[in-house]
Amino acid sequence: MSWSQRLGGVGVWRPGPFLHRDLATAVEDLGFGTLWIGGSPTSDLRQAEELLDATTSLQVATGIVNIWASDAAELADSYHRIQAAHPGRLLLGIGSGHREANPERVRPVDAMARYLDVLDARGVPVQSRVLSALGPRMLAMASERSAGTHPYLTVPSQSGEARAVLGPDALVAPEQTVVLDTDVESARRSARKFLQLYLGLSNYTTTMRRAGFTDDDIAGEGSDTLIDRLVVHGDAAVITAAVREHRDAGADHVCVQVQPQRGDIVPALRAVAAELKLRPQD
Repeated sequence: MSWSQRLGGVGVWRPGPFLHRDLATAVEDLGFGTLWIGGSPTSDLRQAEELLDATTSLQVATGIVNIWASDAAELADSYHRIQAAHPGRLLLGIGSGHREANPERVRPVDAMARYLDVLDARGVPVQSRVLSALGPRMLAMASERSAGTHPYLTVPSQSGEARAVLGPDALVAPEQTVVLDTDVESARRSARKFLQLYLGLSNYTTTMRRAGFTDDDIAGEGSDTLIDRLVVHGDAAVITAAVREHRDAGADHVCVQVQPQRGDIVPALRAVAAELKLRPQD
């Protein structure tokens, strides 16, 4: 079974500190195929194991293991431990972080190649991992040395570009941030609060420029155009339309990240699941 089939069309992306067993079971019960552990999951993968233990069919993916913060050998050993207990239910999303948070981040493509060499040597299958590939060189590596890509904070046209580079058989699984709020000003406030960090990170602003956003769009707190395209807001119909736009552009799977982060996101997920007509174990 391909990852496209295993993951399902839509998943949920949530920072690790906000994840727990009850949310995992709720995500599974609502019919979402995959739960992505956001942030920088540790290489022991204990949280992934706990979430898999709490569910029966839900896939769990890391979004993403940071190569500067996680030991490759330990990650490989953790993968094999979990694979033995939950065969075929863990996808390793791996990325190189950003230089503002990782001063040691030099020549990230070369560093990623060395990291993958360790995973290869320790028997982690190429098809059990995807790369968070934003630039063309990392995307090329994703094509050669992984099952596909898990891009973050991108627009549907970039899902199409990834598909064109990776070809028809690779996995393209973008994240889409959403705010279930029909009050435009309120929703934009939530979106701007979320985007504040990323507007100060060069790898993300470079990706925004590749998507066609201008320096004026990226300046300050971000233009309304940038906010509205990167963080989709409105009712469940608007959010599901954005998911379908990524799918129509070439994505196999889209994972939604609900904002604001704090609080109960299950009502928002329930509304999206109903709009998508999801069923458990789809």
